[in-house]
Amino acid sequence: MTRLRSPMPIVFVAAWAVYLVAGLYLSVHQQFFVGDSLSRVAAAQSVLFSRDPHAAAIGFVFTPLTALIQLPLTALTPYWPAVTADAVSAAVMSSAFMAGSVVQLAGVARDRRVWGWLAAVVTVLYAVDPMILFYGANGMSEAPFLFFLTWAVRRLIRWVDTDDVHDLVCAAVALGLAYLTRYDSVAAIAAAALLVGSVTWWRGPHTRRLARALLDVTLTASPGTVAFVVWAVTSWLITGDAFAQFTSEYGNAAIISQSGGSGSSTPGVALGFSVVEMLLLAPLLPVLMATIVAQRWRRGRVIPVLPPLAVCGAVLAFQVLSYARGSTFGFLRFYIVVIPLTAVIAMLAVPGHGHLPARRIGRLGAQPRPMRAPRRHHQVATAVLSVVVLAAAIPVTVWGMRSPKYAPQEFALAAVLRPEPSSTDPQHLDELRVDRSFSTERRLAEYLDGLDLSDGTVLTDTVFGFAVVARSTRPRQFVLPSDRDFTEVLNDPVRFGVRYLLTVPPTGRGASDAINLRYPTMYATGAELAVRVLDVPNVGADLPNWRVYRMR
Repeated sequence: MTRLRSPMPIVFVAAWAVYLVAGLYLSVHQQFFVGDSLSRVAAAQSVLFSRDPHAAAIGFVFTPLTALIQLPLTALTPYWPAVTADAVSAAVMSSAFMAGSVVQLAGVARDRRVWGWLAAVVTVLYAVDPMILFYGANGMSEAPFLFFLTWAVRRLIRWVDTDDVHDLVCAAVALGLAYLTRYDSVAAIAAAALLVGSVTWWRGPHTRRLARALLDVTLTASPGTVAFVVWAVTSWLITGDAFAQFTSEYGNAAIISQSGGSGSSTPGVALGFSVVEMLLLAPLLPVLMATIVAQRWRRGRVIPVLPPLAVCGAVLAFQVLSYARGSTFGFLRFYIVVIPLTAVIAMLAVPGHGHLPARRIGRLGAQPRPMRAPRRHHQVATAVLSVVVLAAAIPVTVWGMRSPKYAPQEFALAAVLRPEPSSTDPQHLDELRVDRSFSTERRLAEYLDGLDLSDGTVLTDTVFGFAVVARSTRPRQFVLPSDRDFTEVLNDPVRFGVRYLLTVPPTGRGASDAINLRYPTMYATGAELAVRVLDVPNVGADLPNWRVYRMR
């Protein structure tokens, strides 16, 4: 009966519906796609419907969970082509996970029995934040990443008060799954283990203090460590690269090198850029954090604030360091964790009422613990400050998402939401080019589908070709790098029945294209093997002009 009375299913369904409708509007109606989302759709499609379907076709550059979740929906592609052609599976995945993050945030308030109006307002402001709304809709990995982080933070907040091993295990599992979603979860796992060990050591009895701390650290870090080792070993056994994201020609390091660098010149400039990115998402967070930490420090209840600071702060520190070292791009989405951090801190603004839920309070459980509660008008003032902090972030974030410099992947939304066909403003023209990204590849896929080709007759790499493959309703016509005989076919395409090759210029990221590596003059002349039959100028931003060659 308690579960039936819980508002959480309603919160989930409402948030999921909003994000899913937004996702279908962007993908199906507006044909607006983000590259990483399409690549995961293509990976899931390759596992089930390529000419060589097998589990390893999911690829090892990205961690696998985001694409794996899409497999059940991808299986419906023969009956509903839009699942992959319009990336519907990605929209369903991200919308469900982002709705789950909203539920976890609301769960923090429900666990602590905070004022109902504060819980409702903070939850709604988090859910409608423009970055949360966009990344709940566009099929990217941010949605599952935020879900697992908020789940882990919620359970760690409960654990520091209850010492309930169930909460600790749930937090550990969430962090392990987070690693299978994004590599930067390594920082969150390390920070959580350090926090748990320190808290156990600090509040435990002098006898067996070290043993208890080591046991809790092991519980916290084990799922993430297992995920790290298993994924690295699997990648090494199949591809020869344990960490393809960093060493593969398709990995992040190679992309940055081929694209001319990350954009950061010096560590000082990079640090300033990262600070601006975070302030665009949560401009008043430092004020709220200082206020709440100071209040809780005076009352001797600062420990419950540490889980969100440790877990989310570690991820942000990882991103700042990575950008300063030039090993990642300056994308606004890489700092999105600051939004749930702000919302959780807001939920901790006022003292909770009643006991935290626990299956079994541990020996070191801190509830119930007497504390000096602030006066009611102080509580109300702090709660209002929390709401103001979250509300003020929304217009600032909207403004920041319009900046090509600070939001290179988001600023084109303006062309989708407020089209101006006759405008000649340079920024609007840039927005249109980003908005049209992958439209050329999708038209190319429709052209190839219209040729009614046999299986294995089109050779392409997925450096850029993933968008062509994802759009195609005949994925078996392509020979892809994930096919186990790809190298053999590439070396002797005539013998294996290849009729067409999709080529891109051998510059920038195109330098790593397998066809260019094997036949350096293919794009320019056909390498005396093929005849050029089609030139396809690209209308998208930072995407190559295609040439289609037919084998002689």
